[in-house]
Amino acid sequence: MSPTYPCFVGVDVGTGSARAGVFDANGKLLGSAAHAIAMNRPKPDFVEQDSENIWQSVCQSVRDAMAKSGVPAQKVAAIGFDATCSLVIRDQDNKPLGVTPNGADNWDVIVWMDHRAVREAEECTATGAKVLEYIGGTMSPEMEIPKLMWLKRHHNAAWQKMGAAYDLADFLSFQATGSNARSCCTVTCKWTYLAHQDEPWDRDFLKKIDMEDLNDKINMHDSALAVGELIGSLSGQGAADLGLTTDCVVGAGLIDAHAGALGTLGEYLDGNLDQHFAMIAGTSTCHMALSKEPRFIKGVWGPYFGAIAPNLWLNEGGQSATGALLDHIVAMHPFSHDMGRDAHKLAGEKLMPMMAEKTDLAPRLHVLPDFHGNRSPLADPEALGVISGLTLDQSEESFLKLYWATACAIAYGTRHIIDAMNDTGYDITHIHLSGGHTASKVLVKLYADVTACTVVMSDCEEPVLLGSAMLAAGALDAKGGLARAARQMAGKETAHAPDPSAKAEHDRRYAIFHQMHAHRQSLDSMSKT
Repeated sequence: MSPTYPCFVGVDVGTGSARAGVFDANGKLLGSAAHAIAMNRPKPDFVEQDSENIWQSVCQSVRDAMAKSGVPAQKVAAIGFDATCSLVIRDQDNKPLGVTPNGADNWDVIVWMDHRAVREAEECTATGAKVLEYIGGTMSPEMEIPKLMWLKRHHNAAWQKMGAAYDLADFLSFQATGSNARSCCTVTCKWTYLAHQDEPWDRDFLKKIDMEDLNDKINMHDSALAVGELIGSLSGQGAADLGLTTDCVVGAGLIDAHAGALGTLGEYLDGNLDQHFAMIAGTSTCHMALSKEPRFIKGVWGPYFGAIAPNLWLNEGGQSATGALLDHIVAMHPFSHDMGRDAHKLAGEKLMPMMAEKTDLAPRLHVLPDFHGNRSPLADPEALGVISGLTLDQSEESFLKLYWATACAIAYGTRHIIDAMNDTGYDITHIHLSGGHTASKVLVKLYADVTACTVVMSDCEEPVLLGSAMLAAGALDAKGGLARAARQMAGKETAHAPDPSAKAEHDRRYAIFHQMHAHRQSLDSMSKT
């Protein structure tokens, strides 16, 4: 069956790789490819990447995806980019500018998960500025403002040389088109830009944190574009790099998790949004709910206006380490040594029949999953993980129980976020899951059973890429825009209902989960000097 023309390319840059997918006008994936990107960790809590390396991986992924799809370059009408909310620093000649003193200039990206700016984030929170109401009341070190504050204070030589700073998705659009335009998604979610106001920057807040020169340093003076709004056509260099044509246009992009939300919630943009919740789960997990009016939720980012689709408000919860936490547990346990990724496969194969027979596999083993802080709803980047109930056992059985208890804890963290959202007017009944966790039958079952929600997964194998392809298609549709493009390209779904018989045991463990939070906070208060 021949593809429905025109076609669209979606690009997703995650933490470890760049991926590209070619889609037809009905959202069918015709070809995809991925290439790894490099990572540098020069100090504890410092995580860096190389923007040129990222761009090269993006271009190779697009070229490979095009080759697999068999679609001629001239049939690709538009391309959309999503990326992690990492910070790209360039000098006044648009060359990479290193982000760590005495480091190489090619490491010019502060990765989203970098926590070097914890103190600066705390200072932002201490201002009590009104803009904080739109990020859940607490500034996260994963946002761009504290990272820029850190650069100004601790690497002033780089600050003085700066010619521009971009969220990574906007940098990719810049590389592709030469346009300095920024997306409403990136600057609203990560830069304290208030898209719903005529004056989107809180100048008093910027003055309090010594960032009055922000707009000059990041080279942003125009208003942000709506998601999917036309940025322009590929430049000659951009088209050559990507293997496309200068007739191909670019739509304003998204943060990677937000692209996953669009890819899974696109057909519901005009429906009952209060019951639908997007969860993009991989290394970390983002939880996204949309509403037609702003809702202020302590410890949950937002409300963000227009961050996924025009005229809708977004609330965004998150867990900083989920897939990464399971990787860590695997690495910690002696039984799993030398197994690598096979340990996850083994755990799934062994645990599913065990879960079918018994709800609680480890009644006295409990985990707090905050090994990289608690993003939501506690908003405590310095929170620590806890494991209660360990023995000297190093057998397969002990590994499986610990893996299962950790997976439960991740699901309880999601329930904690849903509870906070439901307290403000949402009525979440459906979790639309995308990302790496869709491959884990253990996690899919636990998300459903723990939250009592139906877990819905798109039949599209790449819903994050689909979200970026949707925004690309929206850039071509001046009348229907993003909403019509999303409806046209949305795919079929598979639903997984919760098991009612599991509710009582998970409710008991969830109560223990909350008690452990209280105990940890009490111990922390006793430990502080």
